Amino acid sequence: MPHTALLLIDVQQSFRHRPYWNGADAEAFLERSNALIAGCQAAGIPIVRVSHTDGPDEAANPFSHASGHIRPLDGLRPFDPALSVEKHRHSALVGTGLSIWLHQQGIRRLIVAGIRTEQCCETTTRHASDEGWEVDFVTEATLTFDMTTPGGAPLPAALIRERTATVLAGRFATLATVEQALARA
Repeated sequence: MPHTALLLIDVQQSFRHRPYWNGADAEAFLERSNALIAGCQAAGIPIVRVSHTDGPDEAANPFSHASGHIRPLDGLRPFDPALSVEKHRHSALVGTGLSIWLHQQGIRRLIVAGIRTEQCCETTTRHASDEGWEVDFVTEATLTFDMTTPGGAPLPAALIRERTATVLAGRFATLATVEQALARA
C-alpha cells in the first residue's frame, strides 16, 4: 500500500469566472499538474480531489453548485479520485473527513498541488505539517494570481509563489518538482 497521497486542491473551473483570473500561467500549471497526475496514476499513488464551495448557492457565485463550475478545470487530465471532498475553509483538513481517511489509508506523506498557491495550498500544507504528515509542496504545480498589497503596490503571482516557497521550505514542507515528488513517493 502506498504511504503517499496527492492532494489536488481546488483545480476547478470556478477560478476562470473570477475577476482576477489570468490564464497566462495556466498552461504551464496544467502541464505540470497533468504530469503529476500521470505519475501518480502510474505509481498507484492515490489522488484526492479537493473542491472548494462557499457563498450563496446561486448561479452567479462560481463557487456554488448552482453555477455549474464546481468541476475540474478545463485541460486537467482526467482521473478517478481515490477520494473526493468538498471544503468550505482554506485547509482541506478542516471539516472534510480527509484526515480520517488519510490515517485509515496509512498515508504518511502528502504531495500538495493546486490553486491558489498562497491560500488553500499553503494553508493545507501548514495544517498537514502541524498534524504530523511529511509534505512535498510542488510549487510548479500550483497556480495563483497577481494581487495588490495593502499599500497599493502590485504583487505579481511569481513573487507570491516565491514567498510561499520561502516560508514553507524546511519548516512545513519539502519543496519539490513533479519529478522529485514522484521519486520521493
